[in-house]
Amino acid sequence: MQRSFSHILFNYLILIILSGCTSSKIIEEQNNKILPPEELYGPLFYDVQSDKNIFEDSKTFVDAVPLYDVDVIKNKYADLKDKSSTSLREFVANNFELPSVSSMYVTDSSSINIHISKLWSVLKRPADKKVSGTLIPLPKPYIVPGGRFREVYYWDSYFTMLGLAEDNELETIENMIDNFSYLIDEKGFIPNGNRTYYLGRSQPPFYSLMVEILADNKSNSVYLEYLKPLEKEYNFWMKGNEEINSSKEDYLRVVMMPDGSILNRYWDNKNTPRPESYREDVATADKALSDFPKLKRDDIYRNLRAGAESGWDFSSRWLDKVDGDYELSTIHTTDIIPVDLNSLLYNLEMTLSKAYLLEGDPVKSEIFSDKAQSRKEAILKYCWNAEKGFFMDYNFKNNSQTEVFSLAGIYPLFFNFAEENQAELVQEKIQEIFLKPGGLVTTPNHTGQQWDAPNGWAPLQWMAIKGLRNYGYTVLASEIKDRWIEINKGVYQKTFKMLEKYNVEDLSKESGGGEYPTQDGFGWTNGVFQKLSKE
Repeated sequence: MQRSFSHILFNYLILIILSGCTSSKIIEEQNNKILPPEELYGPLFYDVQSDKNIFEDSKTFVDAVPLYDVDVIKNKYADLKDKSSTSLREFVANNFELPSVSSMYVTDSSSINIHISKLWSVLKRPADKKVSGTLIPLPKPYIVPGGRFREVYYWDSYFTMLGLAEDNELETIENMIDNFSYLIDEKGFIPNGNRTYYLGRSQPPFYSLMVEILADNKSNSVYLEYLKPLEKEYNFWMKGNEEINSSKEDYLRVVMMPDGSILNRYWDNKNTPRPESYREDVATADKALSDFPKLKRDDIYRNLRAGAESGWDFSSRWLDKVDGDYELSTIHTTDIIPVDLNSLLYNLEMTLSKAYLLEGDPVKSEIFSDKAQSRKEAILKYCWNAEKGFFMDYNFKNNSQTEVFSLAGIYPLFFNFAEENQAELVQEKIQEIFLKPGGLVTTPNHTGQQWDAPNGWAPLQWMAIKGLRNYGYTVLASEIKDRWIEINKGVYQKTFKMLEKYNVEDLSKESGGGEYPTQDGFGWTNGVFQKLSKE
């Protein structure tokens, strides 16, 4: 009996200990706060981000991890008497773990393909632990772009996956798609990246193309596995569709065109300065209001954020000319129907049609097929310019196409819904306007913005090459491919780096423009190079 009682007592004590551990863990997790930085840190956030002497890159502080309970840090800051730049810098250093600014890449003399294969492990992040700060934890490992981009990015990941597939990293691809599915389930959409300061916006909807990569490497059953998140993402982009009518032509990301058809635009649910570019956005708004006093500050911030949702942050696509120059202060992204976004949503509708047919639901399959057909007709009506021989963005506020030639015009060829005569004219313009010594330039405009001349970007090279191949323009596609591969190789041989973007006009100069220096790493450049060079 004594032994039995001791045994019972021992088990009881173990239960108490385990219960205590569980309670402790719950308390610990409850103390973790994952919120937008302005909510996390209050006045400390605004003071740090407004002071150009604290961090050169506005993204540094919002990616920092608090070393102590956030409320304790806020209270300590409230009691701080000296809030000069020097004192503020010291306070942040003592209370936060700052993201590393040193390069994580080891220079080696491997061939470029081997170097990229090695980089996958360098760019891979494990499943996230839940800690206070701005990082939204993901349940599975993922690939980051590199440099200052320390989290997963939505549209980057599709182009990264092209290379991962070439290197047989299918488990990584599946993990990343599962992470995006998790975000769709938890947040209702795929944010720009897994940071709380990105929760107002998404990025170009490439999720359906990621699913296609996995299906191509496994089987069509993949479409059924991801059917629900595919449709949930579609619902995010179409939210507000019921709210628009002849007297209310636009709501959120949805726009009713003059003929009653529905197309989409880029948007952001918030209208404040981007926390990761706070100082820059305030300066842009100040200049815009100085130049155009009738503008509203909230609208300027919304348009900057919408430009970031486009992935083209920033480009003459979203700007007006002032005295012959494109000025960022004129940004009006939300007025524009982008040809690339609507082509992507056409593909999403076609993918949903295919998935429902595979599931054995021909009625829903036909519904999405009809939606895709309607969207295609609207894109061809509003974005095709026969005189210019190119697909252009459309400004629905003034009922006219924009004047900017951009590589977004290649998307209808990539998704194979341009007419043959349109494709012929597009390929002529590609040769005439976009083809440069290092590949394709993003737009022909020199504005100082990074999504303009002289820069070329890996994702747009791939979209153009594939789009031209779809219509039999293989010679031009091969020329673009060869020039792009050569510029990648040339820079790598000199620096042993893969860059975010390249100067395709002058091969002796580096790329540049925009809010931050050119980054190395680099996820989508690696992916597209592996895809093209291993064909």
